[in-house]
Amino acid sequence: MRGLDVDAVVVGGGAAGLSLARHVTAEPGPAPTVAVVEPPSGPVSSPPRTWCFWEHGDGELEEFVHRSWGRLLVRGTDGRVVTGDGWDGVRYKMIRSADFLPAVTAELAADRRVHLVTATVTGVHDGPDGARVTGVDAAGRAVALRGRWVFDSRPPRRLPPARTTLFQHFRGWFVRTATDRFDPGVAELMDFRTPQPPGGLSFVYVLPLGPRDALVEYTEFGPAPLDDAGYREALEHYTRRVRPLGPHTVTGTEQGVIPMTDGHFPRRLGDSVLALGAAGGATRPATGYTFAAIQRQAAAVAAALRAGRTPVPPRPHARRHLAMDAAWLRALAAGRIDGAAFFTRLFARNPPRRVLDFLDGTSGPVGDVALGLRCPVGPMARSLAELPFLPRRTAPLPHPRPLRKASR
Repeated sequence: MRGLDVDAVVVGGGAAGLSLARHVTAEPGPAPTVAVVEPPSGPVSSPPRTWCFWEHGDGELEEFVHRSWGRLLVRGTDGRVVTGDGWDGVRYKMIRSADFLPAVTAELAADRRVHLVTATVTGVHDGPDGARVTGVDAAGRAVALRGRWVFDSRPPRRLPPARTTLFQHFRGWFVRTATDRFDPGVAELMDFRTPQPPGGLSFVYVLPLGPRDALVEYTEFGPAPLDDAGYREALEHYTRRVRPLGPHTVTGTEQGVIPMTDGHFPRRLGDSVLALGAAGGATRPATGYTFAAIQRQAAAVAAALRAGRTPVPPRPHARRHLAMDAAWLRALAAGRIDGAAFFTRLFARNPPRRVLDFLDGTSGPVGDVALGLRCPVGPMARSLAELPFLPRRTAPLPHPRPLRKASR
């Protein structure tokens, strides 16, 4: 049995796990030792994906940004653009896992404080003075690691009980057109010219990668993913009738399912075992965005580790934001609000920067109140008032489909 004793074991070498290790070792000199355990390439390893977020100016991950856009558009169901300018230097950015993960892995491999372990984890055993991680490597040999702290960044295997659970499910086509069809400087965040499902919403997300290349992604909030025929029909309807692209080819596909729930994800799983990333509640319930919250969470945990404090991941989102999200999810699922009209109104009646700050979870109470007063107050207030009386139920996770997954 191969053994290793370190200060922190990170289970999972995806965005959350590698970001934590990178933050821990960001400063030269003494630092906690870290082991990152990632399974060998195969059915249990994470497929390629893209992560998107917005940021003011250049950020600390700028070297990994594949594309960025200085203007964002939102189109209502009638095709009217409700926002365009006034973004105050905010850029919408895309990072590809195919760029980020190998580069950060190589960076960590050169750091003597980091141990990269390739193994499939079979168990995490908690204890008051540390935890033990067991697994099997590609050759079938047993692996054991011990850490004062273990951070489990693997996707949650089950969802917590919740009053409302919807799923943001999407399939995107990477398209190449025969003629120029896209403005590379403009990202279309939401185009609501799609059939709207009851108790949910749908839109198409268009990220130009060049004048003739773009990611065109059909997104729906609802109780369950579509089948292959449903996604194909939705994307063909958009690219042929709503926004005709002319002759084009599909060069790639990505797909994902993100739980949107007001359930509480525990961040502490034991005396020495902690949840990180989506498993630790980093996903914003009302939007599905996760990557920016992962970076904030990883930075805070790394600072606590270096300072010798108990490194419980901080709550990724403010309580008032979670309460507003819970009310919105309830109102949408109950059919009290029109989801497309809600977002169209949100962007039409508020400064774009205020909306983005709220969706990113960085807005303050004053901005939140101003934004809330421009929402459908009656349906939202009713939904908020009934939340304490609603039972919490556990919803099953959908079965994964055999396509590339993506995460926002």
